[in-house]
Amino acid sequence: MIEKLSISVVVPALNAAGGLEKTVQGIIRSVNEVIVADGGSTDATQAVAERLGARVIQAEKGRGPQLRAGAAAASSAWLLFLHADTRLSPGWQDAARQFMEQPGNHIQAAAFRFRLDAQHPAARRLERIVAWRCRCFGLPYGDQGLLIHRAFYERLGGFNAIPLMEDVDMVRRIGRRNMVMLKADAITSAARYQRNGYWRRSARNLILLGLYWLGVPPRFLVRIYG
Repeated sequence: MIEKLSISVVVPALNAAGGLEKTVQGIIRSVNEVIVADGGSTDATQAVAERLGARVIQAEKGRGPQLRAGAAAASSAWLLFLHADTRLSPGWQDAARQFMEQPGNHIQAAAFRFRLDAQHPAARRLERIVAWRCRCFGLPYGDQGLLIHRAFYERLGGFNAIPLMEDVDMVRRIGRRNMVMLKADAITSAARYQRNGYWRRSARNLILLGLYWLGVPPRFLVRIYG
C-alpha cells in the first residue's frame, strides 16, 4: 500500500456534481483529506463529495472565500488547491512527493502542467500558450492546481476573499522565482471552451487579466466574467 501524502486537498465547488466525482476519485486514496468548500450548491455536489469520502464545508460563494475557508479547515502540513472540474494525471503523487521532500521548497509553491480533456487542435494550441505563459512569466492559473506548505501560505496571508482573480493575486504574492512547475498534468474539462469558443474565451480571459493588472477591482471584473 502506498503511503498517503501529508496533503489536504481543497476543492471549491458550486453546482459541480457533474465533474466532481472524477476529481475526488483521483486523489482521495492518496492524501490525508479532501475538503470540498461548497458555495451554496443546489445540485448533488454535497452528496457526491460525501459519498466519495470527502469532507464538505459551507463557505461564502466565490472561489476566493471558498479556498480561504477550505484552507482554514484543513489539518495537513501541505495544501493542494484544485478546481472541481480538474483531475490529476497518473504519477502526480511522485511529482508532488519529490517537490515536498526537496529542502527549501517549504517556501516555494508548485503547479501542474495545463491540459484539456479534448482532442481539438485548438486545445493543443491553448496548452502550448499556457506553457509559454508559465515559462516566461511564472503565472499558472487556478486550473493548474497549487501545492504549497501551510506555513508559507499563512505567511503570504492566504487567498484573499475576492470573487475573481484570486489565483493571479496569490501567484503574484508567491513570486515568479518561488513558483515551480511539476512534471505532471492537471487535466481540466474543456466544456467551457467548447461552449464559448476557444479563442473567444481565451480573449475574454486575457482582457480580464489586463484590466486586473490595470487595477480594476475584481468585484467589477466578475460582472464581465459572468
